[in-house]
Amino acid sequence: MKGMEKVTLTVDGKTILAEPGLSILEAALRNGVYIPHLCGHESLMPAGACGMCAVKVKDTDGITLACSTRISEGMEVDTRDETAEKVRKLACDLLFKTHPSECTNCPKYGKCQLQTISQYVGDTGRELRESKLPVAADNKNPVIMHEMYRCILCGRCVRVCTDVRGVGAIRFKKVNGRTRIVVDGDDLSDAGCRFCSACVDVCPTGSIREHEAIAARTAGKPRDAALVPCRDSCPAHIDVPRYIRHISKGEYEAAASVIKEKAPFPYVLGHICDHPCEAECKRGHLNESMGIRGLKRFAAQAAQKIAAQAAQKIAAQAAQKIAAQAAQKIAAPPSPESVKKRTTCKRVAVIGAGPAGLTSAYLLAGKGHDVTVFEANEKAGGMLRYGIPRHRLPRAVLDSEISETLGADLTLATGTRVENAPSLLDKGFDAVLAAVGAHLGVKLPLPGADMDGVFLGTDFLRAAENNAAPDVAGLRIMVLGGGNVAFDCAAVARRLGAAETHIACLEAYASMTSSEEERKWALEEGAEIHDSKTFLEIAGDNGRVSGVRLASVSGFHFDENGRGIVDVIPDSEKLIEADAVIFAIGQRPEIDSTFGLDLSRGGRIAVTDGCVTGTPGVFATGDAVTGTASVIKAIAAARCAAESIDLFLGGDGEFSVSDAGACKGDPHLGKQPGFGKLERCSGNILPPAERTVGFVEMDPGLSEEQALNESVRCLQCDLRLDIAAQRFWTDYTDRGN
Repeated sequence: MKGMEKVTLTVDGKTILAEPGLSILEAALRNGVYIPHLCGHESLMPAGACGMCAVKVKDTDGITLACSTRISEGMEVDTRDETAEKVRKLACDLLFKTHPSECTNCPKYGKCQLQTISQYVGDTGRELRESKLPVAADNKNPVIMHEMYRCILCGRCVRVCTDVRGVGAIRFKKVNGRTRIVVDGDDLSDAGCRFCSACVDVCPTGSIREHEAIAARTAGKPRDAALVPCRDSCPAHIDVPRYIRHISKGEYEAAASVIKEKAPFPYVLGHICDHPCEAECKRGHLNESMGIRGLKRFAAQAAQKIAAQAAQKIAAQAAQKIAAQAAQKIAAPPSPESVKKRTTCKRVAVIGAGPAGLTSAYLLAGKGHDVTVFEANEKAGGMLRYGIPRHRLPRAVLDSEISETLGADLTLATGTRVENAPSLLDKGFDAVLAAVGAHLGVKLPLPGADMDGVFLGTDFLRAAENNAAPDVAGLRIMVLGGGNVAFDCAAVARRLGAAETHIACLEAYASMTSSEEERKWALEEGAEIHDSKTFLEIAGDNGRVSGVRLASVSGFHFDENGRGIVDVIPDSEKLIEADAVIFAIGQRPEIDSTFGLDLSRGGRIAVTDGCVTGTPGVFATGDAVTGTASVIKAIAAARCAAESIDLFLGGDGEFSVSDAGACKGDPHLGKQPGFGKLERCSGNILPPAERTVGFVEMDPGLSEEQALNESVRCLQCDLRLDIAAQRFWTDYTDRGN
């Protein structure tokens, strides 16, 4: 139909233009003219079943259904015709015949299309005798609820399941002489349901809707955030369903490219991301959530192998070409692409080569800015290198991805400490980004905290990275703190030969800031966790640590001055014997007022929206601003900083170009019996006895077979965005009445 002239018609006296081939209903709605409809839906073929779209077309006999009648040139449509309105009122009566008349207790109250249509049609008098469907609610499925007694038999759910998704898990059936919608099997999983929730999206009354547990977690969120919670819950908003779809098709390079649209370290994140996306994954309501982090790692690893093989092939071809040219004594001129580099002639200094600094530098260099990264340490990586142990993040992985990120477009100056951030503006830089991280450990002022055998967690992990860790072989180690750093310290001590590892923290076990998997690993490796404890003193003998005195707490709160108040349980003191104590209770940036920027609480850099400091041209991001956070949060914050800097330098602040294409999912999913019961491929983590010997990589990752099996478990929630959102008569500019 492309290129054809539009059809001119009138609806209720209003002249509109529409594409040939549209129905009257489609043409009217697209022009903002409302015609009541219920069985009809923008994402479904017309059914003409409900009768709500009855209209009068001039020079035709009787009443016409707008959803199933094609427009023609000069057509005149009257939605307010007396007979059409009678048909509409009768149709409304028929719909309400089986539907509960009470609306105020309905979970779809105010969002029900039947409710709003009845308001538009007006009082029908309810001449038909009510005949409720005596069917109990089916809420045993953890994803989709079905309350048949709210059903009006519009058929939308059956049609979308069969015609759009190609599944056919639900159908019409007569039961005891009454038509109803049933599952085509014992349950949805056996019926081949793919749990795509398309039936939820098209149901006009809430007869089919998401389970209350899911609805409660997404209430109040924008539609795209509510429908695709894995993407929304990722701080960097990585398009999770899209890269999983690429993996399922064997398109591993494309999958890695999707991840790199938002985060330049897919391989690193595949090892150590705290994966908040998995906690929000709707698949988890069925059995177990998708193994998103493991799939991210597989995609990056596979893409890296493919790239390496391609590079070897290109190098071999280049060598042959050079040899041939040398034999002929011909010097091939460099191609324009190899010597031209788009540049803005703007210079940016980034202080800190951790995940935040490198992310911002990578993005800004990609926009043509001349970026120099200053790093105080001898190697780049920040807390990725000096805070995350090698058994969790192999250094070969880290080094390869840093090298790829730096490429040829960045200048890295290691072993260079910047003492004052604004001073770089005086050295010819147009903008400065402070991403110095939070490397300085914090020690509580406990009695005995200055004795031999007391360490800061950050110092301990850094020393281990530099092969200079204190000798803890055979010792009893007590780590104070409940975050991931505390558990990393315990894990490193265990691998250095500690006889015992203890972890004590103020929080209750379930409230600890460490991830559940870190706690699980620690317990498997023999660590003893003392949760809900306050630290009273570090005991010692001749200036050397001998134990830590703890007391149990029933809770803690903050007073009106913001001071923490701990509710100690009387007579609960206990001395835990220990030969060394490691403080892992928090970190702060290793800077002070001489750094030249305003500092806020905890020595963090003060910024306003957009990562802007109080000094024009100087920006700040990452842990130096927020305090210790996850790597993915640092990357997300770095992207915000890069956007602000690019705008400051005259750019558009856009970093959304995709290398991987849209990879639109096929709406036709097809029936797959047992899909809901597919088990998660959890990877191949080594048993404790093997993984605690030295710093061997504890998780070898997913095999290709495991990754493919895991990828097909995805519910592909993003397909729901292609189903038109339900609209009400109040959404249209010309509403007829």
